[in-house]
Amino acid sequence: QVQLVESGGGLVQPGESLRLSCAASGSIFSIGVMGWYRQAPGKQRDLVATITTTGNTNYADSVKGRFTITRDSAKNTVYLQMNSLKPEDTAIYYCNADITYYRGDFKILSNSWGQGTQVTVSS
Repeated sequence: QVQLVESGGGLVQPGESLRLSCAASGSIFSIGVMGWYRQAPGKQRDLVATITTTGNTNYADSVKGRFTITRDSAKNTVYLQMNSLKPEDTAIYYCNADITYYRGDFKILSNSWGQGTQVTVSS
């Protein structure tokens, strides 16, 4: 089995920055695309950013130029640097990854989610 654990959320004022981290652990063979999603109260979960194994990135229009996604493959970790935060960025942020892991003699591909971390932007 595998686990994704996020950290770095919190309460900040508009214009400030936060850095989220998400570390994958378990019997991992490989990790494909990693990404961040967010869900505000009463709304659906939306894509924030993704990053491939070769470093290609994709961002939601609402965060382009403010957020940066990176990954450290040696640490099985993905990061989200969030600058110039706005109140509308307030949400629970979830990490997501395509992970191939060992189960006995087999390799299993799983799309996995973290438990989420709260980001609140308020004055």
